[in-house]
Amino acid sequence: MKPKLTWIEVLFLVLAVIGLAATWYYNALFYLEVDDTSIGNFIALTKTTLPAKSINADISVVAITFLIWMVYEARRLQMKHWWLFIPLTFLVALAFSFPLFLFFRERKIRGNAHLSKQT
Repeated sequence: MKPKLTWIEVLFLVLAVIGLAATWYYNALFYLEVDDTSIGNFIALTKTTLPAKSINADISVVAITFLIWMVYEARRLQMKHWWLFIPLTFLVALAFSFPLFLFFRERKIRGNAHLSKQT
């Protein structure tokens, strides 16, 4: 039986839901309000102002760092289906995949600790 959720697991899940809702709210507005809704135009619009370029650079470095660390950490912990977080990062949002990965990482660490106490 899986143990109940800890406060940190709940926090990671809440952040994942917020990340999903916040990013997709603006994605929906983009598709409803912009004439050219191609992915090319979406990406081009992220480069229209200096603040947008700054945020784009910031998020790009964070995403690359997360993906490198996530692969390393997931393999180290022998997490199942870790590779799903790679497409989730690009198809949904980093703001969703990162806290969701942290949730599953925390569950794995707690599960491993629980197993080691039994032996």
